[in-house]
Amino acid sequence: MAVGRENGHSKGELNGDDHPIRYIPLSYDGTNSEESALRLVLSIRPDWQSPDSNVEFIRFTDGITNTLLKAVNKRPGLSKNDVDNEAILLRAYGNGTDVIIDRHRETQNHELLMRNGLAPELLARFENGMMYRFIQGAVTQPEDLRKPEIYRAVARRLAEWHAIVPCISARTGHSRKNSRVDGFVGSALDSNLGDAEFQLALDGVAPGKPPPNVWTVMQKWIFALPTDTEAQRARQAELQQELKRLVSELSHRPGLGANGLVFAHCDLLSGNVIVLPKSQLSNGDKSSEPTVTFIDYEYATPSPAAFDLANHFAEWGGFDCDFSVLPTRAQRREFIAEYIDSYFSLLEKKRPTGAAVDKAAEIEQLHQEVDHYRGVPGLYWGIWALIQATISEIDFDYASYAETRLGEYYAWRAEMTGAREKSGQDMPLRERRWAQEK
Repeated sequence: MAVGRENGHSKGELNGDDHPIRYIPLSYDGTNSEESALRLVLSIRPDWQSPDSNVEFIRFTDGITNTLLKAVNKRPGLSKNDVDNEAILLRAYGNGTDVIIDRHRETQNHELLMRNGLAPELLARFENGMMYRFIQGAVTQPEDLRKPEIYRAVARRLAEWHAIVPCISARTGHSRKNSRVDGFVGSALDSNLGDAEFQLALDGVAPGKPPPNVWTVMQKWIFALPTDTEAQRARQAELQQELKRLVSELSHRPGLGANGLVFAHCDLLSGNVIVLPKSQLSNGDKSSEPTVTFIDYEYATPSPAAFDLANHFAEWGGFDCDFSVLPTRAQRREFIAEYIDSYFSLLEKKRPTGAAVDKAAEIEQLHQEVDHYRGVPGLYWGIWALIQATISEIDFDYASYAETRLGEYYAWRAEMTGAREKSGQDMPLRERRWAQEK
């Protein structure tokens, strides 16, 4: 499936067919967007230089981390469907995001999903990004995620990820820096650790859970927080304590998958959910139920299933964090029922046991686990946004977003400990909505 090495380029990742994913020693330049993007696209599609070619780039703006461009060649005589069949997506990484994301692992994730029929063909990597085939379909908006036919489709696809894709253990990848580079400053917490001790601190944050996992990722991000000021150092120490507390409370709770971990997307916002057109379904299914697929695998990592679901539910409110539209208990239960039915049906096909599964009990168990994890996405994305506020060149108010997301976590924490009730304060909107039955 992968494009082989050409023009003497030898650097690449091996795919499942032992052919390296092509590596192009060029970069995308945001200050010279079209010219640099065209150079990259032509390196894998030299035929697009023909006299009848008409290459155009369409910029997508749904993400707040990377630059995403769709390259199309509107040659004469081609229908829109023909053009989209040949289209290429070019994704250039945001400034400094190697501090947050393990790009080597991301490539492995894409190939792993590709081999399981859950990702488009990865065409090539370049110095600060990758190119892959365009998936025809409609990108969802936050309001779409709240439609029953869509959230049931999301539940089915997420169950496929969790049931089919294996969790592969490895060291937690990191980009350790001890001096200011592109606005990043080294961690106060790790300054006295040697490389081996640092790696152990990452991989061992949740004992008994093979790395990488959502806990090791959060630890890596806490190590990457800016520590220029006393206030920043105090914030880092506080978040480290919160992570330690969460790990002790949640990491050994019961869960699906080996070691309580599944291969999770961890970033199921609306812009990463694509509704596929009926004509593109490989099984020819013409039923009224829509089918979705997921894109962007940079945050994918082994995780408790309950975290992946809780994280997706948080995205019903979009980047505006509209807590009034988060799923009610009834909506979450419907989603989870669809998920559990698909998950165990897929497991039975994969490894027939003949043993009956009490799906009602599994639904109730996962529903309770998602309740336990509902505050964790706020801490996860709050830490992430504090880093982005110092490194990103994208026009987005990361600092305010960080405080909103961390506020979610602390509101959940106050609810769990009873501190909010003891203080006499009203229950915050997000917690009220989460407790709402219908």
